[in-house]
Amino acid sequence: MVHITEDLVRRRAEHNNCEIFSLEEISLHQQEIEKIQHLDKWCKDLKILYLQNNLIPKIENVGKLKKLEYLNLALNNIEKIENLEGCESLQKLDLTVNFVGELSSVESLRNNIHLQELFLVGNPCTEFKGYRPFVLATLPQLKWLDGKEVERTERIQALQDFPVVKQLVKEEEKSYLVRRMKEKETAQRKLEEKEKKRQNEKKPGFDGRWYTDINNTINDRENGRDSSNCISMDPVQQENVKIASNDDEDQEFWEEPCAFTPESRLETHKYIEEKRKAREIKRESKETLKKTRTLITAEGRVLNVNEPKYVYGKQL
Repeated sequence: MVHITEDLVRRRAEHNNCEIFSLEEISLHQQEIEKIQHLDKWCKDLKILYLQNNLIPKIENVGKLKKLEYLNLALNNIEKIENLEGCESLQKLDLTVNFVGELSSVESLRNNIHLQELFLVGNPCTEFKGYRPFVLATLPQLKWLDGKEVERTERIQALQDFPVVKQLVKEEEKSYLVRRMKEKETAQRKLEEKEKKRQNEKKPGFDGRWYTDINNTINDRENGRDSSNCISMDPVQQENVKIASNDDEDQEFWEEPCAFTPESRLETHKYIEEKRKAREIKRESKETLKKTRTLITAEGRVLNVNEPKYVYGKQL
């Protein structure tokens, strides 16, 4: 889990001489952040806050940012609009491609009287019947919704149809929450099955047996089999087998069908992160195991070693 630390904020505040108390704009996008914290205490003068493309599941700890005008939380795991009542100066809110399914939660933005632009494109709630009229009737201060300007006639019609639309949205939201609960249960069950499989998974030799297992040795002797005749693989062959196994694992993971949910997004991120760390460890191990340089052949002939960073002896 990546936290918002003072060091991270200072590094992203280079344009303000690394001073955070007077910071008015900061970009913390693509940092794998999973929780909004500290910014309402350290950067009270913030006007623009970029937090897109992280793993944030909840809007929190921004209510004290009285001067905040633009909040970008696109491409996160947010399911509900909340805790923004204190952002008195908020003019633009971007929640593109999140998981907002509780459309009624837009009612929490009623007191943000300066809010002019709202982006909910790519959220489940945009598929609800009556989505746009409901938002326009609920938030009369809006001038733009999902990048489309709000027409005066459109707003009047939305207000007239609001009682009917509100009931439609209520039914759609109820149906969605039931589906969402099932998705969570499925994701939890899938996670438990994978964890159980990982714990029980074995990585034996080429014939499906562990050679360090004494039971296998005893069975071999009883059956008249000699494990010393087993074919051994050289390091190159072992590496090829490992690569093939990883390729199969990658193909199985990416081809497995799954719903687009916060859980699946977290699972994908975790898988990619594990692969990245494995590549780093592999690269570091290769760097540490440097090839031994041969300076003199078996016949006593001195080789001409001419490569960068080689430390030569002092000349006499």
